[in-house]
Amino acid sequence: MNPFNVGVIGIGDISDVYIRNLQTYGIVHVLACAGRDLAKAQAKALEHGIPRAYATPADLIADPDVHIVLNLTVPAVHAEWTMAALQARKHVYTEKPLATTVADAQQILALATERGLVVGCAPDTFLGGRLQTCRQLIDSGRIGEVTGASAFVVSHGHEWFHPNPAFFYQPGGGPLLDIGPYYITALVALLGPATRCCAMARRGTATRTIQSEPLQGTTIPVEVDTHIGGNIEFANGAIASIIASFDVWDSELPRLEIYGTLGTICLNDIDPVDGPNLFGGKVLLRTMDEYRWKSLPRASQLPDWIDVPVQHRFNETSHRANSRGIGLVDMAYAIRHQRMARASGSMGLHCLEVMEGLLRSAAEGRFHTLTSSCARPEALPVDFPDAER
Repeated sequence: MNPFNVGVIGIGDISDVYIRNLQTYGIVHVLACAGRDLAKAQAKALEHGIPRAYATPADLIADPDVHIVLNLTVPAVHAEWTMAALQARKHVYTEKPLATTVADAQQILALATERGLVVGCAPDTFLGGRLQTCRQLIDSGRIGEVTGASAFVVSHGHEWFHPNPAFFYQPGGGPLLDIGPYYITALVALLGPATRCCAMARRGTATRTIQSEPLQGTTIPVEVDTHIGGNIEFANGAIASIIASFDVWDSELPRLEIYGTLGTICLNDIDPVDGPNLFGGKVLLRTMDEYRWKSLPRASQLPDWIDVPVQHRFNETSHRANSRGIGLVDMAYAIRHQRMARASGSMGLHCLEVMEGLLRSAAEGRFHTLTSSCARPEALPVDFPDAER
């Protein structure tokens, strides 16, 4: 069968790893790219051997040979360009978040349903070897019934390294909508849909001073909450706690832990940009046999965590070399075989409502009951995509 032609809109740094990865799969063909001017698009096309370059996303969307639009634009215009692509009868896979508001995300999915089109949404790191190994431990009953989880998304923001970090502190940004989607998506992929949530939030400072070049010394306003502490209740009864912050100088908290009646899964990265942000990494396990308080041993006698082998191929531990884009590849197979995509638009909407609900709860001082839901995505076969052929 012929591959799906993909058109990439938004050609910043993140586009390179997407394009390189997509070019290794036969089910998709990167046909075109578009940025904010033709010269940049042509340079990107030349760099990656992409046949067509367009000056604007609108020009690319109008190309009748494009089947799937990969939306890598900034979050503030995700909804605008996704809706435009759907209006042009293109399938869409978008970077996170699906939109900056639940209302916009609902319109996207309504239009996709009306047109018989498929929308997929990053992050797809939950399809990586690390989180799929966590999924296997849960599904096999290794930790018993899941009772809770903890997620810690903490750093001191992006003004220390990003060349233009202002949008991280504007509506649609902040730690929960920027890095939080990796963690919320991981929790939903592992535990299933949520039912309600609550939170408290604050802003550490009213302004930030950029420390990176080329804008070093520039002061930017902080228009969003930068420290959020919340709780999420899931339909299966599990309760998760989350801290998402751009106000933390340092931390030794694990990135993610899952608690069950028979054991604990731990992703204990110290680096705040690791954890569910990556496709790979260690999966640590302790069960009743390794219970460190069982006999109250001295610290030097604490049992080791079990380092669970990761068998999936998508197991990179680098931000520069990773499997970003396998969600789109899975979506292409889903369209062909008429099944649900794993990194689905419905899960993107549900995770967005969890995040918006946490912020709304903090602002209004009450629980937010979720109105959306989604199917827990199927586990990824160890031999994907070979199993799809």
